[in-house]
Amino acid sequence: MPFIYLVFILIILVLSSLKQINQYERGVKFTMGRYSGIMMPGWKIIIPVFQSFKKVDIRVKAVDVPDQKAITRDNVSVTVNAVIYYKVADADKAVIEVEDFFYAISQYAQTTMRNIVGEVTLDELLGQREKIADRIREIVDKETDAWGIKVNNVELKDVSLPESMERTIAKQAEAEREKRAVIINSEGELAAASNIAQAAQILAEAPGALSLRTLQAINDMSSDQSNTVVFMTPIEVLKAFEGFGKKLENK
Repeated sequence: MPFIYLVFILIILVLSSLKQINQYERGVKFTMGRYSGIMMPGWKIIIPVFQSFKKVDIRVKAVDVPDQKAITRDNVSVTVNAVIYYKVADADKAVIEVEDFFYAISQYAQTTMRNIVGEVTLDELLGQREKIADRIREIVDKETDAWGIKVNNVELKDVSLPESMERTIAKQAEAEREKRAVIINSEGELAAASNIAQAAQILAEAPGALSLRTLQAINDMSSDQSNTVVFMTPIEVLKAFEGFGKKLENK
């Protein structure tokens, strides 16, 4: 009986010492309080009392940086939020060097985002989001290297402006659209005037061209029966017919 009890106790000790590390995890093992290695995926034995371990998830995580109020370089108050994608590159550093790396990276990202927004103008913030986000990623990634964290990407989700500034930007955009419309219209009128002047010059230089064009216009108008055409004969034409009649009489 004592032997059976001893075997039963040993089995319980072995089972309690057996720990499972999943594929997406790493185990940071400590022996008598000292770091003693990284536990890879699989079943591992941890000696009770003398050894302990902490699991670390090495999958990519997303940290939602909450709304941060900041003032741009041109003194415009804005509210910016972002999302940071990162993963644990060194599990031992993530456990030993920082108490809570998830909280630490969130706080550092908030501070960095406010500082970067303060270095750019409103136009740069609205027009160069990717460049600004990449700058934030570089700074956060460099700082968190010591924590065993690798920052993969940073995305600026939203930039909110005061209502007064939104109205100002809307008016500016409308004025810009009206400006482009006026320019396009004036360019069209200039091209039309140039074509008309060129056509007039060609008609003036070609003998009889103007008369043919006049007859063509009259023909176009007379094709519709609802139109009444009043044809004014130029004096030069009448004089030409008068001279032609005198020649016939002389003959």
